[in-house]
Amino acid sequence: MASSAKKVLIPIAHGTEPLEAVAMITVLRRSGAYVTVASVENQVGVDACHGIKMVADTLLSDITDSVFDLIMLPGGLPGGETLKNCKPLEKMVKKQDTDGRLNAAICCAPALALGTWGLLEGKKATCYPVFMEKLSATCATASESRVEIDGRIVTSRGPGTTIEFSLTLIEKLCGKQTAVDVSSILLPRPNPGEEFTFTELNQTSWTFKDTPHILVPIAEGSDEIETIAVVDILRRAKANVVIASVSNSLEVVGSHKANLVADLLLDEVLEKSFDLIMLPGGLNGASRLSRCEKLVNMLKKQAEANKPYGGICASPAYVFEPHGLLKRKKATTHPVVSNRLSDQSHVDFRVVVDGNLITSRAPGTAIECALTIVEKFYGREKALQLAKAILV
Repeated sequence: MASSAKKVLIPIAHGTEPLEAVAMITVLRRSGAYVTVASVENQVGVDACHGIKMVADTLLSDITDSVFDLIMLPGGLPGGETLKNCKPLEKMVKKQDTDGRLNAAICCAPALALGTWGLLEGKKATCYPVFMEKLSATCATASESRVEIDGRIVTSRGPGTTIEFSLTLIEKLCGKQTAVDVSSILLPRPNPGEEFTFTELNQTSWTFKDTPHILVPIAEGSDEIETIAVVDILRRAKANVVIASVSNSLEVVGSHKANLVADLLLDEVLEKSFDLIMLPGGLNGASRLSRCEKLVNMLKKQAEANKPYGGICASPAYVFEPHGLLKRKKATTHPVVSNRLSDQSHVDFRVVVDGNLITSRAPGTAIECALTIVEKFYGREKALQLAKAILV
């Protein structure tokens, strides 16, 4: 770690919203910040929302005397309540404020934690819509802005605003140019708050029996936001989503050193049938997925059966293209690797559906991609309901 690197603390608990936490962790790490993920529970492993497991770097109890340039609180229930009730965390956040350093919170955490602790008195702040009444009782002005800055406190609304929130904090910590540089890799939505769209060719119905069964394979180096966005949102839609590790361990380290925890090993699902196989990106992760013969065989069988499959970021270029899974298909991928596609006619689109294939570009397009999958399986109305719920 460079001596000039900014130090950031992100506490997590059972019931933390994983998409918010993972986006905060990885976006801040992309800026060069040294991010510590600390569990307020008695163990580093926590059961986050939507059946997603997270693994912290340390216990909060082991670092209460540490000094950070920024403390960021994720939301989620009951995680937000647990953070609020954590006295050591409250003490750290209050000292942070007294010492003139940054505090930030998203979703329920501005109202439940910062507000309850008295840190929003005389401040303008925002939070998840259902907590606005509670927020109004603890701050001077409750705002509906996607991100609100008032002095040393930054607040935001929910999963769909987390990348904007994190980029705002990078600018506060590291300067505008660093935020611009990170944004150029993430490709966040240019029109946040507007209805999501996607590009579709060769329209076909995606079918399932009872509930969609979806496989999300992961490897060392898989992109964390792209993985968690798909799992989080599709589980909200009540799809049966299985995260499967192609390595010999359920726990893998993602592209920005956040721990991803699979439900099963890929070997345990080789004979199972899935309505969709969806690959996250990450350069090293996609390379490892491409080298997994068992996964490639599953993908080829999926394509031959005209069943849906897809990938985000580097996976279309590193997995699908070399294995012939883009023949006669239009696809998009991350700009850094788009020259690897033999057909680059659609690489500038954020989400592309071509029959049974869905592809997308980057961490900043992953939520739109997941919502598109919801629409293909359940219809536009349900996708828009979820988009509204997560504040896309």
